[in-house]
Amino acid sequence: MHIVFIQTGGTIDKDYPRGETDHGYEFQIAAPAFQSVLPYSHVMFDYSVVEALKKDSLDITDEDRQMIFNTVQSQNADRIVITHGTDTMAKTAEVLSAIAGKTIVLTGAMLPEKFVTSDARFNIGMATAAVQSLPPGVYIALYGRVVPWKEFPALHQEYEKQSLSK
Repeated sequence: MHIVFIQTGGTIDKDYPRGETDHGYEFQIAAPAFQSVLPYSHVMFDYSVVEALKKDSLDITDEDRQMIFNTVQSQNADRIVITHGTDTMAKTAEVLSAIAGKTIVLTGAMLPEKFVTSDARFNIGMATAAVQSLPPGVYIALYGRVVPWKEFPALHQEYEKQSLSK
């Protein structure tokens, strides 16, 4: 089995490097989080990593989404995991839903993978398990759940409501 992991950016891949002018407060999209997680996870499948885009999801344009679509469609593998920012993940998932015959799972994180308390490693693991066991379609793995992309807005709204009540 071969899984393609595609980076598009988002919080999961953010880093906050110290610099002479930014004092560590500005972010950059760094190396794909997959590259920090997979080598230490003792996985028993082949995989490749594609760096398609390095943007905060609020900055992803329709042209970027088309490029992500083309990148996914051009892969020979039929199992794809994509890291993406959570703010516009559902928009990209909707565009990708036009691709037939592939199982595509988008995931992200509330904190960068580089942070000890990040949910990134858990979410990458969850997305990796989901892409191996679900039928073709587009799914989102976040908040400890894996749902078809159309169900994500309701899940996200539920998460936001619970976050506000804590």
